[in-house]
Amino acid sequence: MASYNRIIMMGNLTRDPELKQLASGQGVCRFSMASNRQFKNRQTGALAQEVCFIDVDVWGAQAESCKQYLLKGRSVLVEGRLKLDSWQDAEG
Repeated sequence: MASYNRIIMMGNLTRDPELKQLASGQGVCRFSMASNRQFKNRQTGALAQEVCFIDVDVWGAQAESCKQYLLKGRSVLVEGRLKLDSWQDAEG
């Protein structure tokens, strides 16, 4: 079965990007973005707004550019793939 994992999102940065160097020397830049969707509620007819918060990892040379040019509040267009991360704390 074939699969395809590609996404394009536009939104605003919710915090300044953080650049880290891995032991391999490769850079990774992490930031969060918020993407808003405005729609009309079918039941009430009122305008409603929905916000989606996304954590983004950028690797390599693009990571350095993100750290240099992006700041909290700036608009950003992201193209990439989705990856679901999950965590488990000490309590399960």
